[in-house]
Amino acid sequence: MEITKVVIADGCTACGLCEEICPEVFELEDEAVVKEGADFSKYGDEIREAAESCPVEVITYEEQ
Repeated sequence: MEITKVVIADGCTACGLCEEICPEVFELEDEAVVKEGADFSKYGDEIREAAESCPVEVITYEEQ
């Protein structure tokens, strides 16, 4: 299944792990954000790994 949406909910601790795993989709500002225009279809495995690795479990995604 292809990822169509990625969301970072409130509560991010800015640990930087998601950016380390998938810098093409995530970047760290005051907290992690999803890069505008990121191509989720190319980085599905990395997005899933980032979501599973998030220590505060605030990364979610939708698949189609």
